Amino acid sequence: MKYINASDVLPEELIKEIQKYAAGKLLYIPSGEEKRAWGESSGYRTQLKKRNRMIRTKYAHGRTVSELADEYYLSLDSIKKIIYSKQNDVQLAYSATLESAVSYANSGMLEEWIQCYLLLTLQASPDEQELLGEDDLYFGVVKFPLRLIQHEEFDNVENVASESESDGKSMSLPLLIQYREGTFHCMMQEELLASLKQRKVNAYPSIIVLKENAGYKRFMKHFGNVFIFVDKV
Repeated sequence: MKYINASDVLPEELIKEIQKYAAGKLLYIPSGEEKRAWGESSGYRTQLKKRNRMIRTKYAHGRTVSELADEYYLSLDSIKKIIYSKQNDVQLAYSATLESAVSYANSGMLEEWIQCYLLLTLQASPDEQELLGEDDLYFGVVKFPLRLIQHEEFDNVENVASESESDGKSMSLPLLIQYREGTFHCMMQEELLASLKQRKVNAYPSIIVLKENAGYKRFMKHFGNVFIFVDKV
């Protein structure tokens, strides 16, 4: 263990107080933290849980054991153990609905719901998947005023809106809104947004994607206490 001069890390007043009891002695100062399970300090255990949830969800939506083994570079037996494990900590059934998104959000798994939505429902292309980065943060599900979304030009808005209105499923989905450089943008659901504007909807359940740490700080400063969370459907 490497020793550190107390004067380099402790205030002078505290050093004088310690000297009254242990001047010139070597002291060990415990961290004060409770003993953690393997992998908790590094976050590795949390990452494994997230990975295993995604494997189970993808399997439930049609991915085969072989496909999952190739995707995650695991053996067939490892995939089977993850799928059939009786120690699954959280059981959530994914669906492309607002209710499912809220359930995931309430369980602290909003990022997992977004990944499932992109991969399993939208079957997003690699370019579309890159819209969500590893360092992105997520705020929601919240009642979001649509007037705050940066104006976008849509082709054939009226036709798109009428087609989307006939699709009841799309109207039950949350919007994915990206916050960058102080403005809000619709990420990939232009048809749904056009339909909502056509219906003159003022606020709609949305998930806000925050780009980078600076964007998060700016968002929290101006909007952190403004939006109302949707905690049940």
